[in-house]
Amino acid sequence: MKLKTLVLALVLASTASFAQKVKYSKEEIKKMEQYLFNEGFNTPSPKKTSTVILKDGSVHKGFCSKTDTKKGQIFEVSLKDSITKKSQIFEADQIAEMYIYPSNAEKIAKVTKYMGNIRNYSTKKLTKTTSNDRIYFVNQTVSLKNKKDDKEFLMQVINPGFDDIISVYHDPRAKETTGFSVMGSPSLGGGVIKSYYVKKGDKVLWLHKDDFEDNYDFLFGDNAEFMKKYPKKSVEWDYFSFLVNEYTEMSNG
Repeated sequence: MKLKTLVLALVLASTASFAQKVKYSKEEIKKMEQYLFNEGFNTPSPKKTSTVILKDGSVHKGFCSKTDTKKGQIFEVSLKDSITKKSQIFEADQIAEMYIYPSNAEKIAKVTKYMGNIRNYSTKKLTKTTSNDRIYFVNQTVSLKNKKDDKEFLMQVINPGFDDIISVYHDPRAKETTGFSVMGSPSLGGGVIKSYYVKKGDKVLWLHKDDFEDNYDFLFGDNAEFMKKYPKKSVEWDYFSFLVNEYTEMSNG
């Protein structure tokens, strides 16, 4: 009986320590506000060679002239072969991976958007918006906004450098928090993306900022050291990319 009481006391003490708020310094908060995910792109360049890798292992290269989408997510790709010049259509359920280049028009639009928000200057890198690197898409079975039937889509991985435990996918329909602008000047504040698709283990969910706290234990709760350093009552949605990266590093030792 005494042993059960002791175990219960230890569990309660551990839970209480996780629930306590941690006060971070200005330097720590500035670091946590850095946006570490890649920029999300929706429009492929029809002038640069895209690569489609099918589930059977075959590789197809060509110019991506068209993508068909549902709620912004790609379910069909039209590819004009770079050698034969013939067009082929691939369904998402045929494709394992895809590498495309973003269109110049979309990059220009994103630069304009970047310059229109002062907050971006201290939290995001402009080079990610103007990147000439290939964009990585992977086949994923997902329920759009956690409401629709599961279906295979090609989703852009936006944390390719630290996605071995938690994968984060671009939500093309995501909205951003609003800022404050005076007489057409660049906005102050706002500009924080409100939703992503997230995969951990076999579970894929649409994660909105309003549901962040409810899913915090699912995302990070299996790392006691992380939970003690970053209890959910102490952090904000704005820190999400930092938290995913930090959790990955701490979990990998």
